[in-house]
Amino acid sequence: METVEKDVVIIGAGIAGLATALALKRLGIKPLVLEKSDGLRGTGAAINFAPNAWLALDALGVSHKLASIYDPVKRYVKIFYNTIKRNGSGIRYIHRKKLLETLADELPNDTIHFSSKIAAINSETHDALSPVIIHLADGTIVKAKVLIGCDGIHSTVARWLGLSEPLNAGRSAGLGLAVFPEGHGLNKEVRLFVDAGMRAGYVPLNDKEIYWFLVCNCSAEGENKAGNPELIQKEVLEKYAKVLPPFYSVIVRRSDASTLHWAPLMFRHPWNVFFGNLSKGNVTVAGDAMHPMTPDLGQGGCQALEDAVVLGRHIGNLLIKTKGHIATTGDNNVAQAIDGYVKERKWRVTGLVIGSYLSGWVQDGGSNWWMRFLRDVIFYRFLVGGVLGNKVTGYDCGKLPDVSLGEMDNPCKID
Repeated sequence: METVEKDVVIIGAGIAGLATALALKRLGIKPLVLEKSDGLRGTGAAINFAPNAWLALDALGVSHKLASIYDPVKRYVKIFYNTIKRNGSGIRYIHRKKLLETLADELPNDTIHFSSKIAAINSETHDALSPVIIHLADGTIVKAKVLIGCDGIHSTVARWLGLSEPLNAGRSAGLGLAVFPEGHGLNKEVRLFVDAGMRAGYVPLNDKEIYWFLVCNCSAEGENKAGNPELIQKEVLEKYAKVLPPFYSVIVRRSDASTLHWAPLMFRHPWNVFFGNLSKGNVTVAGDAMHPMTPDLGQGGCQALEDAVVLGRHIGNLLIKTKGHIATTGDNNVAQAIDGYVKERKWRVTGLVIGSYLSGWVQDGGSNWWMRFLRDVIFYRFLVGGVLGNKVTGYDCGKLPDVSLGEMDNPCKID
């Protein structure tokens, strides 16, 4: 039975995990990333990133690698009941797999250990600052001085911290990536169609690929279609696309089967995010493990990037204060940096969990006159175009501090 000792262990090689690993690498800290899958996961096909996410990517030093490939959306067009047009507000849609590859390429080759399934987590002692023992399914034991759970909605680390299980929001979402080898000829704009209890749309990623999505009030159906691309495509075409423009059906039919995905929408109660144990000593969570939210504000991935930068900033400031020497106990220990990260993030992400849920309720709530007024006048014209743009997508999570500790061949140590 092998035992491995590491300063920092990150569970999960999704957006939050890889971004956090990169933030720490920029500070001279070399983490170990444990990922249960046998490779980088591209579930979700594409993701939209608002300006706040690009500021975080800039802080991580990779924004230029993606911005050169993906152009901003020129405008949003919302159709049904009436037509509302607004500019793209600097939002870009990118391939999720490309994002993960870009982040991973910045890390040393031995950073990510794939096929590492977590069997159990426990502490060496009852002291919150003692090393955490991670038991892998293959019998390997990993001792971590710092543990960061970036293991998604059903997080093992979040469960260990005592956070509540995510709840079903009563809605489901399907998505996919359509391929047009001959080119599709569309402008770079989002087409959004809203009907009673349903919202669907599509946006070109490039000249030959179109990302499509659908959200509906159908919570009980997600389990039946999950992992069955033929059934997903069939039900979208037969049950939902009939009320949409004919080209939407064309897009769904041209989908790459490997990108088709359907799942119930999940979220964590906001009071559990705000008052729950988001950290315990040298253990914390980030991304969906901390704040699973519905996708209605398009901020899930954006917040994962912000988490990484903010956590890195607090640890980096501690490095500067201690001249590169971080302790796990005593004064100026890493738990204090983690506590500062949690205190800063919980205000923002709690508000976004609430805002995302209410956004979905307004957009998919129905077709009576007062719901249409809330959606078309209050939400789309006032909130999306003004308040949300300033407070949500215009947010700057800050920069990583320059700790001047050299490259990764001379990493910082945590004692």
